[in-house]
Amino acid sequence: MQERSSVADLVGSLRSELNRYSPGGKLPSSRALVERFRVSPVTVSRAISQLVAEGLVVTRPGSGAFRAQPRTEVPAPGDTSWQEVSLSGDGGPEAVPRTVDASRVLVTLAAPPPGVIELNGGYLHSSLQPERALAAALARAGRRPGAWDRPPTDGLTELRAWFARQIGPALGAADVLITAGGQSALVTALRALAPPGAPLLVESPTYPGMLAVARAAGLRPVPVPMDADGVRPELLEAAFRATGARVFVCQPLFQNPTGTVLAPERRAEVVRIARAAGAFVVEDDFARRLVHDDAGPLPAPLAADDPDGVVVHVCSLTKIASPSLRVGALAARGPVLGRLRAIQVVDSFFVPRPLQEAALELVGSPGWGHHLRSVSAGLRNRRNAMTTALSLELPDFTLPHIPTGGGSLWLRLPEAEAGTDESEVVSAALRAGVAIAPGRPYFCAEPPSPQIRLSFCAVAGESEIVEGIRRLRTARDEVLTGARGGHRT
Repeated sequence: MQERSSVADLVGSLRSELNRYSPGGKLPSSRALVERFRVSPVTVSRAISQLVAEGLVVTRPGSGAFRAQPRTEVPAPGDTSWQEVSLSGDGGPEAVPRTVDASRVLVTLAAPPPGVIELNGGYLHSSLQPERALAAALARAGRRPGAWDRPPTDGLTELRAWFARQIGPALGAADVLITAGGQSALVTALRALAPPGAPLLVESPTYPGMLAVARAAGLRPVPVPMDADGVRPELLEAAFRATGARVFVCQPLFQNPTGTVLAPERRAEVVRIARAAGAFVVEDDFARRLVHDDAGPLPAPLAADDPDGVVVHVCSLTKIASPSLRVGALAARGPVLGRLRAIQVVDSFFVPRPLQEAALELVGSPGWGHHLRSVSAGLRNRRNAMTTALSLELPDFTLPHIPTGGGSLWLRLPEAEAGTDESEVVSAALRAGVAIAPGRPYFCAEPPSPQIRLSFCAVAGESEIVEGIRRLRTARDEVLTGARGGHRT
């Protein structure tokens, strides 16, 4: 963190001084900058690289860095209004327009403003990421023979075999495709399994990113309600019968956002119901490595006991390692694997080999097991800190389920007439300095009640969680006071 700050500070200083030099004028040497600003040569190199990327500086090997020539005047923008007509028409025979709405996904991807505590993030905080192990793995990967050659389109055989072993003994490398993370795998799976306009059965509530993928593909998400034991099989069967759907997407383990685990007696039932309907189950196993150390034994993936190829399995290393390690896997058996492979090749050719090699180095390193245990303990501590703070500060917020995996809690707010409207609480929370995720984007139909999701994985530690909940109480009190005064904003 200190290095990042130093780079930003040096970039700001150099940028403010550029006007001292005429275009083409030479900047001080790297050694002079090191001595003047008392930073490392690496910091100087990164700062200069950023200025080059901004077009403010040019470098000449052996000569140094120079102020770039002024940019030529940017031409006036053209008239792109015609695109609104073209993009909204969607004049084909599809029943559902393929609109792409990334707003609900960006809630968990956009960095919060300075000073705002991030209780809406979806990735591990840098303090939980294996940054040193990742750096070492990437360095070793770059030196592997052939590391920069074109990889097999299906992915490196050794990496495919590793993912297969994680899923279950019945699968092998030939059943696995390497993808650019879990989101990319979901995109490929939905495009392969359902034509535009088709219904798609989803858990309710469910991950907004999956709903965005479905709608971008022109699919019609149909909600199937859940309870404390996961999706309700009798409603899933009724939904298949009523809609004629051929795909059901689910997260059987530590479901997002509820954190529930599909009950043992329902696991085989879900696969049986899909098989009887001639349908596929897309199993998004995103949180298996985010298990807390008080969880007990985990159930195997649905794909581990699926001889008929009903389940298409999705998993990745992104959640447990780094948002930038976009390496995941699709596992399937039967003719569907060929269709998945074809779509992936057309879309992206292959996942960059250096990333695949780095993933192999990471999971094969002695520190991998230590990292998993560290995250397991860290998430449990953060979860406990948040549940304790909620019980003290916001006892009227209902927490139906305390998960033993994943990185968030799903809470039900008091009824709207009590003065806690979901959108107002989210807005007030941001004003109070804490970002939270509204519950509405997790439903593809009307939500049953106002709800929010609070993340404990994206914060620096337990003290920040406690402060975040204190700020959330301030926000709730603001909304409640406004409601009692009859002047909600």
